Amino acid sequence: MRIALGIEYVGSSFSGWQSQLHRNTVQDVLEHALEIIAGAAIRTICAGRTDAGVHAIEQVIHFDTDVVRPLTAWVRGVNAHLPRSIAVRWAHVVPNDFHARFSAQARRYRYLLLNRPVRPAIMSGLVGWHHLPLATDVMASAAVCLLGEHDFSAFRAAACQAKSPIKMMKHVSITKHHDVITFDFVANAFLHHMIRNIVGSLVYVGKGERDPAWLAEVLASRSRQFAAPTFDAAGLYFVSVDYGPDWQLPQEHRMMNPSLAILL
Repeated sequence: MRIALGIEYVGSSFSGWQSQLHRNTVQDVLEHALEIIAGAAIRTICAGRTDAGVHAIEQVIHFDTDVVRPLTAWVRGVNAHLPRSIAVRWAHVVPNDFHARFSAQARRYRYLLLNRPVRPAIMSGLVGWHHLPLATDVMASAAVCLLGEHDFSAFRAAACQAKSPIKMMKHVSITKHHDVITFDFVANAFLHHMIRNIVGSLVYVGKGERDPAWLAEVLASRSRQFAAPTFDAAGLYFVSVDYGPDWQLPQEHRMMNPSLAILL
């Protein structure tokens, strides 16, 4: 039997999604909780691996098991054995040819950037921060060049394991609410550090250090050396995954409030 789960987590205290020897990852902690409920070893596969410090609103994973449990056991039962920073949102039985990664049609990410002179305290670890004023409209104008199918090598980490740097960017938007700038991205897939490198470059444009046309030049260069440094992981959220309707997965896709300014 193949089960799909929707997972949310705060990534601040974890070394990313993927299992590591020290076992301080979201995957390690989640699999341990699943194994308690299943009474057997469980191996999970996710829709998109997240780095250390990156959060998820609706990560999707699947696993195979011969153990029969009610779906509530895979939600409330598993949650009883998870730390407060990780929670299973839903569980769904899926066909054996469903794959959390390869069946995905698009992935949605959001970056929240606090733009004020003083660093965050209450939201520390949950938002990025830049102290100089940023021109949202200028950044949005520059980001238009990212739409469509491109070679995103200029925004790719050296350790990226993707077979191809060519991705289809379906949506980009940049908005501001109070002191929080929200960057939304939807693509068929993303490269390692791709969003954080794009956000870092957009910040250069927003503070006037680079002309808006510069972003298109960086993209066309296909060279990481021309883009800005990788931006802080704290403000990055894996929001959701789009699958075809045939899988009949819960369509929660609840984009968080445009900002977290109400808490600041």
